[in-house]
Amino acid sequence: MIGKIAYVFVLFLSITACVTKKVDVKSTNAPVIDGKLVKNISEFKVAVETLQPGDEIVLANGVWTDTELKFYGKGTAEKPIILRVQEKGKVFLEGQSNIRIGGAYMHVEGLVFRNGHTPSGAVIAFRKDKEMPCNNCRVTECVIDDYNPSERFDSDYWVEIYGKNNRFDHNYLVGKRNRGVTLAVRMKTEADRENHHRIDHNYFGYHPILGSNGGETLRVGTSHYSLSNSNTTVEDNYFEHCNGELEIISSKSCQNTFRNNTFYECQGTLTMRHGNETLVENNYFFANRKANTGGIRIINESQTVRNNYLQGITGHRFRGTLVVMNGVPNSPLNRYFQVKNSEASNNLVIDCDHIQLCAGSDEERSATPIDTKMTNNIFYNTKKDDVFTVYDDISGIEFDGNLLSTNIVFPKNKGKKLEKGFAAETLEFIEKDGIKRSKSHPNIGPDQSKPRPGRDNTGLSWYPKKDYQVRFNTGKVIPAYPGENTILEAVKKSSKGDIIRLMGTGQYHGSKAISIPHTLTIEAGSGLEGKPQLTFERSSLFNIENGGSLTLKGLEVSGAECDDYAGNTVVRTSRYSMINNYKLMIQDCNFKDLDVNHSFNVLKVYKNTFADSILLDNSTFENISGHVLNLDKEIDDTGIYNVENVVIRNCKFNDIGGVALNLYRGGRDESTFGPILDLHDTTFDNIGHDKRNKYKASVSLHGVQYADMRNLNFNEVKKVNLHLIVGDPIIKIENAQFTNSEELISNDDAYQSTNIIYKNRN
Repeated sequence: MIGKIAYVFVLFLSITACVTKKVDVKSTNAPVIDGKLVKNISEFKVAVETLQPGDEIVLANGVWTDTELKFYGKGTAEKPIILRVQEKGKVFLEGQSNIRIGGAYMHVEGLVFRNGHTPSGAVIAFRKDKEMPCNNCRVTECVIDDYNPSERFDSDYWVEIYGKNNRFDHNYLVGKRNRGVTLAVRMKTEADRENHHRIDHNYFGYHPILGSNGGETLRVGTSHYSLSNSNTTVEDNYFEHCNGELEIISSKSCQNTFRNNTFYECQGTLTMRHGNETLVENNYFFANRKANTGGIRIINESQTVRNNYLQGITGHRFRGTLVVMNGVPNSPLNRYFQVKNSEASNNLVIDCDHIQLCAGSDEERSATPIDTKMTNNIFYNTKKDDVFTVYDDISGIEFDGNLLSTNIVFPKNKGKKLEKGFAAETLEFIEKDGIKRSKSHPNIGPDQSKPRPGRDNTGLSWYPKKDYQVRFNTGKVIPAYPGENTILEAVKKSSKGDIIRLMGTGQYHGSKAISIPHTLTIEAGSGLEGKPQLTFERSSLFNIENGGSLTLKGLEVSGAECDDYAGNTVVRTSRYSMINNYKLMIQDCNFKDLDVNHSFNVLKVYKNTFADSILLDNSTFENISGHVLNLDKEIDDTGIYNVENVVIRNCKFNDIGGVALNLYRGGRDESTFGPILDLHDTTFDNIGHDKRNKYKASVSLHGVQYADMRNLNFNEVKKVNLHLIVGDPIIKIENAQFTNSEELISNDDAYQSTNIIYKNRN
């Protein structure tokens, strides 16, 4: 009788635990073999307390909400302790969930984190707490999918690896959008150094531009412990569209190996930022001529870069194809150590734009490379002749046995003549599996006997690989007709990538603001005689919310019917932090009569919002009391900014009270390379004269990293202001005429100008 009572009491407690925990776990009839099935966090905690070598805990199918797992114990090499799921792809950790793993020989498999963010500093941590790291543990076939907080500058890690001899393999990590490293090897204590971790066969997917430092995909160590050995091996991984910041991989410790990884269209570099004796071999870089893509950057001592394949890389300076840096004499740990006793050999470089030698040379970084070799490489280019840039004395680099395509020329340089150690040769190639191999020098380049990492042989097979990039015009067409709020009603019916097509040339009036929650195009229908006219009453017409992007095409936008308030705007971003980057494309549009009151803007942005790109194409902007593009809300001067790429082409700006364009990036951080401006074939008439224009300029560029401005006419405008900071910005101005206008001014003469004409200067 007592036994039966005890049994009922235990059963009652178990049922109570299930009821009180808010976890949506749906039971299934899937078999559970040799494992303890747990259906809620209470059952999980009880199971953990009694774990023995060889035991298994199985998470039941369903959604586990706000679940923090602490999985710890002491398994053995022969009998690891396992945490797995009932069925892969049917167990989801959502809300504020995470896992901490502690002890020895612990094995985690099949977890999916989505629809939320970690409540702590990491989603997956290889330690239970400071006292219990994880040794000889493995995390495999797990997913972290777009698992971010709402604030883009709230920092967290997705994976932190502590302890020794751990393996992280065959996982799928994609869509990290906030500040913080995707995967970090931590070395805070002696127990975390000389760790011999292995990171292999993972898929590291889309990481949008952060617009700030702290967007690395993978970091091994930190500057503080950079002279300690980590002995981490990173191999057989696939990195696709990892664009967070300059450094895709940041090696900040000694004796690490990066082998047989593939980097596909990534805007950044594999960087030996701190630490020595790094081996970078047999990696593949496929950039396909995408803008700002990067290769390999060499800093510090005894680094080896060999047998890598680099194709179609366009980035310059620190984001070049092969970059050998200058160092700081007697450098502190967090700056740049001189390159010593290093080599770059047997690398195959195809159609890449920039080989940078002594990069970063300035008053501080004055220590040129010494005892370093660049040997037996092939540099072949059908796109560009001036591939090499020399910033300082290269006499400390020995060149030998390098082969060039016959078109490549050498720049003027300081010190030793660069021609020595290079031979021009008519090179022929055999292409196999997307790799070109020299017929006459087949041993230069990667060893292809080992499978090359790609989308299909990395990560896992049971979870779909998604396309996270913003793509317009991929959905259905939704017609809209003239009338009140007809565009708003069409938007309510829309999905990502849809097109709202305006079927008549009448007036489309908005008495309510239109929220843009996803990627949308609003365009004029074909064959119309004239442009559909958009009018509105509220303080804004379109509000780009988190996750939204907008194209306007073939439209006329008038502010004549807006309420008579100051500070109206046609398009604004969310007032709150946007974790998703957006795009704004304005093509073949007319904006007019934005002047019912002062400070009426075309675009208004808020702090902690970021645009991948803004395009103004073949459009006119006239009679506007405020600004057209004013992108200056990040004023903390820490290297953060509001937009990466701005393109203005074939446009006309007339009677603008504020600035036509203001781009602002403050501070001296060098981990990002925006904003980038392409401004050409455009006219500016009567710009910037409103008394409220605090910039006193028609165009203002502060901290812009690259600007190509050409074929411009300025008539009766306030000054064009350049403020050059951070490293080595490239500012080019060609064929610009100023009539009855203030001049172009700059704090620095390090810009390139050709054919600037002033007529009747003010």
